[in-house]
Amino acid sequence: MAGYEDFIDMNYKPDSHDVIASFRVKVPKWSSAKRAWGAVAAESSVGTWSPMAAMNYKNVKAVAAKVYEAKGEWIKIAYPEEHFEEGNMSQILASIAGNVFGMKAVDALRLEDMQFTKKIVKSFPGPKFGKKGIRSIFKVYDRPLMLSVAKPKVGLTTSQHVEVGRQIWEGGLDLLKDDENLSNQAFNPFEKRVRESLKVRDRIEKQTGEKKSYLINITGPTLKEMEKRAKFIKEQGGEYAMIDIITTGWAAVSSVREICGDLGLALHAHRAMHGAMTRVPTHGFSMNCVAKCARLLGVDQLHIGTANVGKLVGSKEEVMHLNSQIVDEKIEANEKLHTLPQEWFGTKPVFPVSSGGLHPLLVDKVMDKLGTDIMLQIGGGIHGHPGGSYAGARAMREAVEAYMEGIDLAVAAKKCPELMEALKYWGRKGTR
Repeated sequence: MAGYEDFIDMNYKPDSHDVIASFRVKVPKWSSAKRAWGAVAAESSVGTWSPMAAMNYKNVKAVAAKVYEAKGEWIKIAYPEEHFEEGNMSQILASIAGNVFGMKAVDALRLEDMQFTKKIVKSFPGPKFGKKGIRSIFKVYDRPLMLSVAKPKVGLTTSQHVEVGRQIWEGGLDLLKDDENLSNQAFNPFEKRVRESLKVRDRIEKQTGEKKSYLINITGPTLKEMEKRAKFIKEQGGEYAMIDIITTGWAAVSSVREICGDLGLALHAHRAMHGAMTRVPTHGFSMNCVAKCARLLGVDQLHIGTANVGKLVGSKEEVMHLNSQIVDEKIEANEKLHTLPQEWFGTKPVFPVSSGGLHPLLVDKVMDKLGTDIMLQIGGGIHGHPGGSYAGARAMREAVEAYMEGIDLAVAAKKCPELMEALKYWGRKGTR
């Protein structure tokens, strides 16, 4: 193997022991397509820019990647599974999604999907609870679970934050959630927030007869600190930890999954910063890949968007595919999205969380697309209600219940003043 073109073999037929990657390659004007394609395969496996004799070693060739299909800007590359360390997402991505993105050999590069082998899939733990386990915590099986971040996201004192939790729990939501950038700031310290919130949670549970919980962000500067925070949650009677999976990194996610698994805590994954990698369709690392990595590593819940409803970017097709990717046992290839088939070999489903600019007038549109076996995260659509957070929670719970019962929102609003006010307010204001 002397040059980049030697990493192309259009006669190669991948088998069940190959990891497959789907790439979009922008070829520089000064180069050829084959050179650019081969550069991606070479640099993401065993190759380098300078030919060397050792490239001809039989053992080196055995773990080399091969471009075996090309259609327009899209190529597929096969990697022998022996190329990777089992259970090590950081190493896997350092290969497939490593130096290749900074190469002059391509003008732009997009990794859309990775198809993992049974051996690779089984080397990861997957979710401890998953969708079924989360529902068993709440004993709620026939409607979406609903959660809300206290707003404003940061700046509230602990007492103000706890009061928001009280209002949304009393109003009918299932979970309070920390925002992705709320951790242990001086105005709302982690331990005080956890302790006081869970005390109120316990009281509301007795008052309402419904299970309530709190998604507590343990994202911290070191793994040692995140472990300390997870243990504190367990000591205080919490059921959940939350982690920012992109900003902490894959090794941190893997470690926190192990810690939370030992503690019996469910793990909520926030995807903050994903847009820096996923938004540009011609370059970067797709949200589909983020979702697959998260499911393998074992998060129990993951934000997937709103299917082009609300404020976040994400087409209906993309978000519906994400929903299937983290829930279904077997995924079919999607030529339009350039995604690959994937069998999950018994890995538990992750609970999809739809979030981003939702309010009572939009939840029916989300459920029409994604179904009702989801979680709905509503922030401004709760706290922006003219009557405050309690009224916003009441309106949202009634809107979801009306949908489940097939009742028009306008009809349901006649029996719920909070919903009536929400319909008037959001009907005028809308979402952008």
